[in-house]
Amino acid sequence: MVKPTQLISLEIGKELNKNYNEKRGAILAEKTAMEDANAFWFSIEELERYIAYVKDTAAGKGLSVNGIRIYLGVYPETAEKNAGYTTVFLSPTGTAINEVVDRGVILQGNSLDLTEIEPLNFGSMGNPPKLNYGG
Repeated sequence: MVKPTQLISLEIGKELNKNYNEKRGAILAEKTAMEDANAFWFSIEELERYIAYVKDTAAGKGLSVNGIRIYLGVYPETAEKNAGYTTVFLSPTGTAINEVVDRGVILQGNSLDLTEIEPLNFGSMGNPPKLNYGG
């Protein structure tokens, strides 16, 4: 196994979460008059199943997958569940295999949303009151 290079320490994670809660969460709470979620959870099985689905679907559509982009969203006020609350959804990224653009240049290293494949949503929301990382 190769250790990921993007790992951060517990202390940095706590600082990032604290900064979000104080700087963004506080503004959102004031603006919306409600305390919003600040954490979301997906099981390892859900993530592995989604990645396998994305790879299989992409191959069948002639797409090359190179990552997953995580978007922030807000459920509409008309939603039956979690109306008005923040959510995240995962979108596969990549390119069409051998995609050619502008003067015959092959795209390499681009991470475009693969909108031909459905995003993943509906993890478990860290229900308000907000969670504090590591604490």
